[in-house]
Amino acid sequence: MTKVFVTELVLRDGHQSLIATRMRTEDMLPICGKLDQAGFWSLEAWGGATFDACVRFLREDPWERLRKLRKALPNTRIQMLLRGQNLLGYRNYSDDVVRAFVQKSADNGVDVFRIFDAMNDLRNLRVSVEAVKAAGKHAEGAICYTTSPVHDIPHFVELARGMAEMGCDTIAIKDMAGLLTPYTAVELVRAIRATTDLPIHTHSHATSGLAHMTHLKAVEAGATIIDTCVGAFAEGASHPTTQSLVAALAGTEYDTGLSLPLIEEISAYFKEVRKKYWQFESAFTGTDTRVLINQVPGGMISNLANQLKDQGAIDRMDAVLEEIPRVRQDLGYPPLVTPTSQIVGTQAALNVLTGSRYKSVTNEVKLYLQGRYGKAPAPINEEVRKLAIGPRHHHLPSGRPAARRARQAARRDRGSGEVRRGRADLRHVPRCRQDLAAGTCRRHAQGGTAVAAGLGQDGGSAAFCRRRVQGHPAWRDLPHQAFR
Repeated sequence: MTKVFVTELVLRDGHQSLIATRMRTEDMLPICGKLDQAGFWSLEAWGGATFDACVRFLREDPWERLRKLRKALPNTRIQMLLRGQNLLGYRNYSDDVVRAFVQKSADNGVDVFRIFDAMNDLRNLRVSVEAVKAAGKHAEGAICYTTSPVHDIPHFVELARGMAEMGCDTIAIKDMAGLLTPYTAVELVRAIRATTDLPIHTHSHATSGLAHMTHLKAVEAGATIIDTCVGAFAEGASHPTTQSLVAALAGTEYDTGLSLPLIEEISAYFKEVRKKYWQFESAFTGTDTRVLINQVPGGMISNLANQLKDQGAIDRMDAVLEEIPRVRQDLGYPPLVTPTSQIVGTQAALNVLTGSRYKSVTNEVKLYLQGRYGKAPAPINEEVRKLAIGPRHHHLPSGRPAARRARQAARRDRGSGEVRRGRADLRHVPRCRQDLAAGTCRRHAQGGTAVAAGLGQDGGSAAFCRRRVQGHPAWRDLPHQAFR
């Protein structure tokens, strides 16, 4: 018997994909008892955009959420999504910050760390994997699946081999946009299995309508863990329905052993919860086969729509979706996943809204073109590079991007002048006089226009007050420099 295990995504990727990551902790805890009984291989409940959304929009301490979930789920592995050297931010952090963050996450309740790099640059995974193993936790290396002239099966197999050599415990195929077709999944899973004996974990958004078939064929080819989401937060930009795949595999050699009545009870609870977040629903979160062309990942679609709506430009959504593949080609075909999805998406939006391509270039694109995020999968459009960063393109730095960063966790905080337990004392970080509940502080908004400030997967208002965020309790548990 080849039992298939299930990772349930409702506490993270499900609501990130459909309601812009707005589910509050108070709506998660009441059902945790039943989630803990279900017998999932793991529950993805932290990481991704949840940290950002807690701090920016929900007035919650993300560390407190993790501790509460850990207490409420004593029998189930808690899984998080970690962006490698980016942690949960949008740039590379220094190695000491990465190690401190991973250790703190493990101490507070994370059991499984799914680690990926938006560029599929293995150099950006190594420190995170080492830190997870040092903490005695499960390291899952994730391959960001995408399609382009340079992304093929041998390329992904080499990534899997590199992750295995690093010491990863499992290999995830992370299909952010639902681009992986069923028979390609068979070929890819078999090729990875021929290279390493590590368990293979498949993750595929349902945006294109392919994910159910992809999971099934991947299981038949040898994948042993699949990602699904209970029906209330499934399908479209989210993931295949847990109940459907449990039923499809029942009575076969791949039977999950999970109880459909119990999962249906869990889904019924979340069906009522979802009604509370109606204002974050989007017309762009259903099945949309255009994703096979524009490759916008599930977690980005609803938030891109929310951001354009905030700017009064929702009527330009189709134009932005058409521009995204062109910007991606200019930048060397990076996979569209945080933070590269935001980098490409924001630049595409600016190209459309300003009426001229690259008339305005974001700082993030400039950093990308300087190699600060890692090595591009394919050659970059040199005309765009020259336009964005000028003659400096002849002197691009080489080597691992984060290696150029000095130690950050032990820096003295400019406000207090002292370091405690390896992190800056933030008691004296100046706060904006505007109350946290009062909304966006335009005086301290970062990044100029709201669009330029970020079309992130966190959704909501694009411009935000960084001083306000610095005053949040979560900052007292994080190295000061980590959000600068």
